[in-house]
Amino acid sequence: MIRIADEVREASAVVALETTLVAHGFPPGEGVAVALESERQVRSAGAVPATIGVLDGEIVVGLTEEELARFTSAARKVGPRDLAVCAAQGAVGATTVGGTLAVARIAGIRWLATGGLGGVHRGFPDPPDVSADLPQLARTPALVVSAGVKSLLDVPATVEVLESLGVPVLGFRVDTLPLFYAAAGGPPVSARVESAAEAAHIARAHWELGGGGLLLGRPPDEPLDDIEPLIEQALRAAREEGIAGPAVTPFVLSYLHRESGGRTERANRDLIAQNARLAGEIAAATA
Repeated sequence: MIRIADEVREASAVVALETTLVAHGFPPGEGVAVALESERQVRSAGAVPATIGVLDGEIVVGLTEEELARFTSAARKVGPRDLAVCAAQGAVGATTVGGTLAVARIAGIRWLATGGLGGVHRGFPDPPDVSADLPQLARTPALVVSAGVKSLLDVPATVEVLESLGVPVLGFRVDTLPLFYAAAGGPPVSARVESAAEAAHIARAHWELGGGGLLLGRPPDEPLDDIEPLIEQALRAAREEGIAGPAVTPFVLSYLHRESGGRTERANRDLIAQNARLAGEIAAATA
């Protein structure tokens, strides 16, 4: 049920990449370009990218460019619970961070790059929505490089849950967790990391002591500090239109891209590429 590309199987430094960003994170047709740029950044850092998704009854670890083009907005959003169903039904499935981590655990991949981690939704327990990314990260020996958690979430509550799950929350050259678009203002991290080599060393030590996943927050190079009011507007619009569950994130992203004049979309592209580069550097440091 799992097909691993030869290049990925033979490499000593591999970075897993998700496909939900391809299918649901950007306007139609633009997600593939973002995915290919992420792969290019991983390679330029000395590692091999393994973009993961579900196609034609298989969970594929290392999608080709032609295969990536099939991940349109019609693709299912696939978390850890959905992998077997999606593969058995022969559907196209775009893996979330949690779904990608579940596959990475089976494939023995220890490094993953994304935009933002899922977490506790604002207003919890109404809705009672907590992303499957969190428990899957806790049980998977992998380090996730991101710009913190998704901008539409309750960041302090998410960090509290991660602490309860035993997941170290690290900051890359910062003392607080980046707030996706913004570099500052988040909760304190459990430790500050100054280099890719140090991050790799900490991760290895964590795993030797029986730990699972780690989160490394990298602040965007060009932060946007005025987006929070737009996020509140987008969430309010989602509630008014009855948008709920997995549909909330793509709705909010589309709203932000439109109302910000494209600034959030450009920021998303940049921070995803930056995170992929750092994940590649960390993976290469352990090869």
